[in-house]
Amino acid sequence: MWYFLAKVRSKELPPLSLEEAVDLFSRGIFGFGPFWDHVQGYWKASQECPERIFFITYEEMKRDTFVKVKRLAEFLGQPFSMEEERERVVEEIIELCSFGKLRNLEVEISGSKEPQLWNDDIFKFFQKASALAFDG
Repeated sequence: MWYFLAKVRSKELPPLSLEEAVDLFSRGIFGFGPFWDHVQGYWKASQECPERIFFITYEEMKRDTFVKVKRLAEFLGQPFSMEEERERVVEEIIELCSFGKLRNLEVEISGSKEPQLWNDDIFKFFQKASALAFDG
């Protein structure tokens, strides 16, 4: 969070040291309030309404990515078909979302905000995903 905020912080403000950021974060003054209260609130809500809130930790996602991506698709009401699983669509999504893939995007390399990766296949995939996500 400190690294991201340092990149978007106004140049008119003095740089925020890592020590200052950790102190503010620990006291709940940084970002969106007390972080652990925020996370705990969503965790509790996910226990009370699991059909409405999908809660997952980074460690869970890393431990069993394939299963968790399938579970997320089911939660969103868009489970993968047997054909999609045979065609390795889940694995393709995992690869597209990997740190290695995202790290090598043109925007990360050049700093350009203009997407260079949008070929027709990817554009159609995102169009379809957006349509499915907002049709309900």
